[in-house]
Amino acid sequence: MLNTVYKLLSCLLLIPATLLLAATAQAHDARPLYVQVTELNKPALESKSAGAHQYLLKLQVPPSVESGNRPFITLPDNCSHERFGLVIQLSCTSSLAGKTLEIHYPQFNPSITTLIRASFSSGASYQTLLSPSENRWEIPTEQSTAQVISDYTVLGVEHILIGWDHLLFLFCLLLISGTFKRTLITLSGFTLSHSLTLVMTTLGVIQLPIAPVEAVIALSILFLAAEVMRDRRHTLAWRYPVGVSVLFGLIHGFGFASVLQDIGLPQTELTTALLFFNIGVEIGQVMFVSAVMLVLFLLRSWRPFPDGKFQQLMLYGTGSLAAFWTIERIAGF
Repeated sequence: MLNTVYKLLSCLLLIPATLLLAATAQAHDARPLYVQVTELNKPALESKSAGAHQYLLKLQVPPSVESGNRPFITLPDNCSHERFGLVIQLSCTSSLAGKTLEIHYPQFNPSITTLIRASFSSGASYQTLLSPSENRWEIPTEQSTAQVISDYTVLGVEHILIGWDHLLFLFCLLLISGTFKRTLITLSGFTLSHSLTLVMTTLGVIQLPIAPVEAVIALSILFLAAEVMRDRRHTLAWRYPVGVSVLFGLIHGFGFASVLQDIGLPQTELTTALLFFNIGVEIGQVMFVSAVMLVLFLLRSWRPFPDGKFQQLMLYGTGSLAAFWTIERIAGF
């Protein structure tokens, strides 16, 4: 009977495992569409049309958007534009403050959010996060601190929950920590270490190339998955999991910072945005860890459930995916 149950569960797990592999072949492809509008003190590009206010508009489209469905921006009526490759120069008769930008897709929005940032020559910088169901934003004349807190907290939560490499590393940490006390200490070490490098990188104190960082992040998952599979509890990783979480947490912090650098921070609310992005990451982390611990508890409470076989299956999948990411990222150097 036990073998029958196990075979049935294994078959059922093939479906979500296949979907997971397809969805996570690129761990960071689910980044938001990023729109940057920057006001120029003077025109940086030659323009045939003259206006009182000159801007550069750049779109950073995530790889998950197909080439035939690349979004475009509908500009206010007071602006003319010229395209220079991937950059659009706007010439407007009045400031964009108070004007509306609209984002459209030729086919459909592939369920991604949109981050828009507008920077003015005065030093003011405003941004918003649009859900997939929203496609327009009125650039404010002044942005509240509450809006910055809301936007960057949501960005932090979203990033950790779509960052499958970070989540799989947390999953392996849970398995190697064991007791609740050791798990709490291990996760606290991970939080403190990645927060440190996140802040220092974002503020420009430390800079590392992102390609090797992402390769090491994938390697950290592979290392932990192998340690749990071997189950040699005399090793340093088993005896001191907090050391592993702190060491690799420093590397994961560089990964978090790379996303935040792509998005940008408002100079007038720099500290607030950085703080609440990190808080959002921690909220997402707590949500994931709590969900995993609850699922594991429920499964282990069900006596017929083959806990060891299930864990082995999950670790094989995690290790295989981490190995794929490692090779792929090293090949991309």
